[in-house]
Amino acid sequence: MPEDPSGVVTPTRPVNVLIVDDSATMRMVIRRVIDLAEVPIGTVYEASNGLEAIRILEASSVHAVFTDINMPVMSGYELLTEIARREAWKDILRIVISTDGSRLRQEEVRELNVNLYIRKPFRPEVVRDVLSRIASTHNR
Repeated sequence: MPEDPSGVVTPTRPVNVLIVDDSATMRMVIRRVIDLAEVPIGTVYEASNGLEAIRILEASSVHAVFTDINMPVMSGYELLTEIARREAWKDILRIVISTDGSRLRQEEVRELNVNLYIRKPFRPEVVRDVLSRIASTHNR
């Protein structure tokens, strides 16, 4: 457990995560990596497109969103635009995991306060390290 400056041990707050990808297989892979990360994870939500993700965000407390870009119904770019637009969601950490790693795409999402852009295929350690950083920031 982390210690605050007074030396008191404080409990670690779990991080709630939302995985948004139209591929059920990719959601399962990301979820498995999250489960293996040695960080306190609360609820892991899943959505197959941006519209489903918005419904989850409106009804739940989410600290981090892992999203693909290219999805039907509502793309990850449209989802990130909506997250950036809403004041209530300004503190949600935004991580893109996508096969589209073009410089243009990365610049587009950077303007939407994306914290990290991970290209598929990815090494599980990359996601684990991101979760560790999220957990340490979340528990300050």
